[in-house]
Amino acid sequence: MTVYIFVGALLAGMAIGMPIAYALLLSGVGLMWHLDVFDAQILAQNVINGADSFPLLAVPFFMLAGEIMNVGGLSRRIVGLAIALVGHMRGGLGFVAIIAACLMAALSGSAVADTAALAALLLPMMVKAGHDKAKAGGLIASAGIIAPVIPPSIGFVVFGVAANVSIGKLFLAGIVPGLLMGVAIALAWWFVASRESVTLPPPASLRQKLVAFKESLWALGLPVIVLFGLRFGIFTPTEAAVVAAVYALLVATVVYREMSLRQLYDVFVSASRITAVIMFLVAASMVSAWLITIADIPSQVIGLLQPFMDNPTLLLIVIMLLVMVVGTAMDMMPTVLILTPILMPVIKSAGIDPVYFGVLFIMNNAIGLVTPPVGSVLNVVAGVGKMRLDEVARGVLPFMFAQFAVMFLLVLFPSIVMVPLNFLTR
Repeated sequence: MTVYIFVGALLAGMAIGMPIAYALLLSGVGLMWHLDVFDAQILAQNVINGADSFPLLAVPFFMLAGEIMNVGGLSRRIVGLAIALVGHMRGGLGFVAIIAACLMAALSGSAVADTAALAALLLPMMVKAGHDKAKAGGLIASAGIIAPVIPPSIGFVVFGVAANVSIGKLFLAGIVPGLLMGVAIALAWWFVASRESVTLPPPASLRQKLVAFKESLWALGLPVIVLFGLRFGIFTPTEAAVVAAVYALLVATVVYREMSLRQLYDVFVSASRITAVIMFLVAASMVSAWLITIADIPSQVIGLLQPFMDNPTLLLIVIMLLVMVVGTAMDMMPTVLILTPILMPVIKSAGIDPVYFGVLFIMNNAIGLVTPPVGSVLNVVAGVGKMRLDEVARGVLPFMFAQFAVMFLLVLFPSIVMVPLNFLTR
């Protein structure tokens, strides 16, 4: 009964247009009344304690780094390097989008910020070259969602806090799966682009490539510093976020000199607004997480999934299918915050590695950002490209299926995640 009350109150709040954070609070209050433990003071304490977390400080700093990267010229130079390297190939601008997305993912960890930058820079160029606008928009959207998987990832930070899992290990475990997502959509794009007739630009000369590399060198230094520092324990993920923000700020203002004080103010305001939304979601979810524990909902879920508990692979397939369905109707952060406290006891009871599950879970939720009808990244591409949402949804399908195929490949072969992780952490 408690499961139905929790889900019913949550869905009812969402159905009447209530923001997700308030719907989470509503479901928490509903559970409190049902369990006869309603206390406004407990409600307030859980909200405050939910946001009072040192690892969560990584969120505002990674958001700030992403905003600075887009405004300060780092993103543009990374795209310029990719164009110089592969822009002349058939479908080259699509490969530029994929390469640039992987590099930018290692700078900010924000799918929305990376996608907005890629769509603004590359979508007009791809359309001018003769690519179908819907397919080009779908590719850019699919490339943008690599950001939550390749470190540093805001999704991993939130999941790590909610699940009490090492964020550093999540970061390192996400490298190979994130790159495989890029390879998958590159193969899908090669198949799509081979059927299009486009105007190919002349190949860049060696001098042009060297100039592009020189201009992007400072931008490329950021992911190297972050990953090197995490691998050798120089700083924690939270400290890495601060390093990323300060480094991006110095490069944008001192090296590239493309950011003024007025722009810096706007960047801080934009990053603060997005951070406030995420942190309020986290704080509200902690009320539900506490009540989920009090109501012993995880044991009820374990009971429902008992037929699959003896087969971890089958259990993961069932959970991934469940998350896929939820991802079509809910954004990434609410899904992570709602399902993590419910699913983690199930995962631990089945003997599945929490870091491995975290990678699959965040990957699934990242792909959910491009699954209609709610996909927020689809909306970003539609807005920037002045397209209808259904056009972008049509264009994203082959790339979305390719990334789902990678996810289920990781379900069937856990060593693809665990072997590189063990190598990087030994």
